[in-house]
Amino acid sequence: MTVKTVAMLTAGGLAPCLSSAVGGLIERYSQVAPDVRIIAYLDGYAGLLTGRSVEVTPAVREQAHLLHRHGGSPIGNSRVKLTNVADCVRRGLVQEGQDPLHVAAEQLTKDGVDVLHTIGGDDTNTTAADLAAYLHENAYELTVVGLPKTIDNDVVPIRQSLGAWTAAEQGSIFAQNIIAEHSSNPRMLIVHEVMGRNCGWLTAETARRYHQWVGEQRFVEGFGNDPRCWDVHAVFVPEDHIDLKAEAARLKTVMDEIGCVNIFLSEGAGVADIVEEMKAAGEDVPIDPFGHVQIDKINPGAWFAKQFAALVGAEKTMVQKSGYFSRSAASNDEDLALIKRCTDLAVDSALAGVSGVVGQDEEQGDELRAIEFPRIKGHKKFDTSVAWFTELKASLGQG
Repeated sequence: MTVKTVAMLTAGGLAPCLSSAVGGLIERYSQVAPDVRIIAYLDGYAGLLTGRSVEVTPAVREQAHLLHRHGGSPIGNSRVKLTNVADCVRRGLVQEGQDPLHVAAEQLTKDGVDVLHTIGGDDTNTTAADLAAYLHENAYELTVVGLPKTIDNDVVPIRQSLGAWTAAEQGSIFAQNIIAEHSSNPRMLIVHEVMGRNCGWLTAETARRYHQWVGEQRFVEGFGNDPRCWDVHAVFVPEDHIDLKAEAARLKTVMDEIGCVNIFLSEGAGVADIVEEMKAAGEDVPIDPFGHVQIDKINPGAWFAKQFAALVGAEKTMVQKSGYFSRSAASNDEDLALIKRCTDLAVDSALAGVSGVVGQDEEQGDELRAIEFPRIKGHKKFDTSVAWFTELKASLGQG
């Protein structure tokens, strides 16, 4: 198949890779297939359904390298599930009685699109999988190539999703300022809530990087500038059972000794308990179009802070969330290198007519390849038995 027109979209929550991935795709096409027309659908699948797109002009191609310097997405995002017909109708993206998959397929045909690049997380790429299956079953000739964007790092079977390293680094930077608040009040409890939904990788990696940063600093000990007050004292992730009473007893000892406790908490930790409490109280549990509990609305950080505050004898409690700070950053050098490898292969795969999500395939020796859409799934669990995490917890005194 001769590729004449390529389209791209970014979707889901932000991650520190979207702008760079868009720039990388434009650069690669300009390098190996400069005559290919490129368009970008605005606001993700919402733009595809409503036919809103922008042309990648020669001027944009010349300046595409600048996109590597920015966070966010230059073409906008949205959270749309093409198989959730009711939600698409409610939001005015399709008319009553229309199938969003059919509307999307017809728009792609109308725009003469031969290749669609989707840049997003598990929801975006499982939606891309639904679309790819629909196109195949209904004889539309189109190659769909996804890129795995998510700070959660929870896409099966992909080793490392784009933007996750940067988000962890930025979460550590956020903590470097916020944890200074330990000195603002006696017996201070600080809960640093980190994004990641049901996967604890981001929280663990953020804590690891922050703990390493503390170890690299010089302190004036004996004058209140105590490294123990700056360090992490507990890391809680969804994959680990949290023995609230045992951890509270351990952390109360820390509080009694140094006058503060700093907890790094995954936003997904304890969600099941919170949801159970809400249901028992007759409260509605907020759900998004993909069927996920809307974590930001149930506020796990505040729930955990309330539980621990009384048990550790905190005089003041502070809950701080680094998520939006972290996910909106420009890509760091680690991610830029991975994005370059992935966007190059995404373009090469597209030109060869190979559909899939480009990433390091954990089930095939971490080979970087276009992974078949039926194998792409979300909600990969963080392996809490990995050496670096067990070593981190041991160094914190957390069993």
